[in-house]
Amino acid sequence: MSDADTRDLLIEIGAEELPPKALSSLALAFEQGIQLGLEKAGLPGNNLRRFATPRRLAVLVEHLPIRQPDRRMERRGPAVSAAFGPDGKPSKAAEGFARSCGVAVSDLQRQETDKGAWLVHMSLEPGAPTVDLIPGIVVSALAGLPIPKRMRWGDRDDEFVRPVHWAVLLFGNEVIPATILGVQTDRLTHGHRFHCPQPIRLTAPTDYAQQLAEQGKVIADFSERRAVVRAQVEATAAELGGVAVIQPELLDEVTALVEWPVALAGNFEQRFLAVPAEALISTMQDHQRYFPVVDGQGRLLPHFITMTNLVSRDPAQVRAGNERVIRPRFSDAEFFWNQDCKQPLAARMETLKQVVFQQRLGTVAEKSSRVAALARFIAEQGYGNAEWAERAAQLAKCDLMTQMVQEFPELQGIMGRYCAQHDQEPPEVAQALEEHYLPRFAGDRLPETATGRVLALADRLDTLLGIFAIGQPPTGTKDPFALRRAALGVVRILIEGGLNLDLTEALEQAAAGFDAAIRAENVIENVFDFILDRLRSYYMDQDIRPDAFEAVLECRPTRPLDFDRRVRAVSAFRELPEAASLAAANKRIRNILKKMETVLPFEVRPDLLLEDAEQALAGRLVELSSEVIPLMEAGLYREALDRLAGLREPVDAFFDQVLVMAEDAAVRDNRIALLNELGSLFLRVADFSRLQD
Repeated sequence: MSDADTRDLLIEIGAEELPPKALSSLALAFEQGIQLGLEKAGLPGNNLRRFATPRRLAVLVEHLPIRQPDRRMERRGPAVSAAFGPDGKPSKAAEGFARSCGVAVSDLQRQETDKGAWLVHMSLEPGAPTVDLIPGIVVSALAGLPIPKRMRWGDRDDEFVRPVHWAVLLFGNEVIPATILGVQTDRLTHGHRFHCPQPIRLTAPTDYAQQLAEQGKVIADFSERRAVVRAQVEATAAELGGVAVIQPELLDEVTALVEWPVALAGNFEQRFLAVPAEALISTMQDHQRYFPVVDGQGRLLPHFITMTNLVSRDPAQVRAGNERVIRPRFSDAEFFWNQDCKQPLAARMETLKQVVFQQRLGTVAEKSSRVAALARFIAEQGYGNAEWAERAAQLAKCDLMTQMVQEFPELQGIMGRYCAQHDQEPPEVAQALEEHYLPRFAGDRLPETATGRVLALADRLDTLLGIFAIGQPPTGTKDPFALRRAALGVVRILIEGGLNLDLTEALEQAAAGFDAAIRAENVIENVFDFILDRLRSYYMDQDIRPDAFEAVLECRPTRPLDFDRRVRAVSAFRELPEAASLAAANKRIRNILKKMETVLPFEVRPDLLLEDAEQALAGRLVELSSEVIPLMEAGLYREALDRLAGLREPVDAFFDQVLVMAEDAAVRDNRIALLNELGSLFLRVADFSRLQD
């Protein structure tokens, strides 16, 4: 297709300030909607580029054909056998079909298929001009945007996320006339609200970004503007002698608030640094959309960086205004912190009796008591200091009653750590108060201290057991207590934290803390299965094949860390050249044993081993058993399976040369006993018959 047959297309919707947190998703959805519309119209829309600023959504499509391609249309009519009479004259069916196609019967063609011959009408439908299609595509794309609540303005019936003030549909040098959201399209766009109040006449679609930047003081490309914001923030922080704390979410939000970013540094009083840094950082990021500045050791500095949306003639006044706004917020945080420090964290235990955790499961104080007992039990299994674990559990929820957490809910746990440090609790206890909320989400960091791991486990297991006990497990759509996340946290802490804890024992201990009247039937087994189901998802995210998980699940190990060692050993084993043969042998063994109607003694008698192959297999089994069983008992499953791979040759020889179902019942039973011994050795790790090819 020559350049003369294509043009560039620019679509721009100008509005009042769009929601900053939704800007990126709106821009992406708009681009995808335009692309989908072009594809449905048969127009290639591969060269798309989206733009998004606080006041506009735009899409540039390069080299778009000026019209749809012509389409060959095929319409099938009656079968030939029904289209003509014995005399060869057209039937009424044939004449009616031809008439509906606007042609004579003689102009119809015949089409041979495996079901017979048919009359067909072939025609060429010319493609529509692109200019006729674009307005409808734009309207459909706008209608499909993810806008939870649309609004109307003035006396219009049109609805959008914000009032629309201009629309551009520029196809090459031609404006496509249309009315979009109540606005007549034009080639006029608008630049920066203050730096360029007059309209800008666009010359060509591909000049859009350059014209807006040079004439309108607008960086239209979101990713380009985001890079400018980041670079300015980092450079300003370096000038202050520090490093900016740049959260991706905040960076996106700030980028969505400005069209011409200009970084500006501000300062606050040194005395505020006595307040926990997280409270100050939360205030700066969440309330003011400022970027905090820290030193090389991560300590907060008395500076912040704000992003303005214009080049100010008086930056000092803008700086003073931002400093004036943040000072009362910091003063509030300082007041709350000082008030909280007037009494120790432990003094708030009593107030937890007034806070309900769950109506049937009691108060937060009762939950804390249960968690303390469970944490002590877990620590006593060799996974931490029992006294510290119990103390941390007693204090873990006390910071919920502080003024700081009531003002900054996102700081729960963090304030507990600060308060415990202020009260001179053991450092690991203080750290555990923050860590017991970890991991907060998939991929989040895990507790670093032993006490933190123990407390995090105890808290989650108590919640899981309690909610299952009252018959409120998660459904397909609802999980109000975030039990799936809690179960995944248990799995990650046990496996990645290296705690070889028996999960059923821990759940039994957790159940002991609840009134027997609220325990549902089989609650421990149900919670155990629920956690194992999260383990399945855990492995799926690591690209471990499901059959490896199923093979280990068949043995139902009760220690997730042991489960993990088995799964990884099985995954490594299946890569060995001997794996396929031995897996097939295990399947044969399982099938043979399933057919047994009576229980055999399954004790191999050497005097009944008649064939060389079965003697060789029995001898090799005796040798290997003494080597691999101790390895398996030590959890060294991979090493054990590497050695069991040496059974391939004697196993293959056995099945090739020995008739298992011998006529002599004693010989037959002895051979089955030998196979059972072989299968049982593998079953110490997993059911290898579950592995797929």
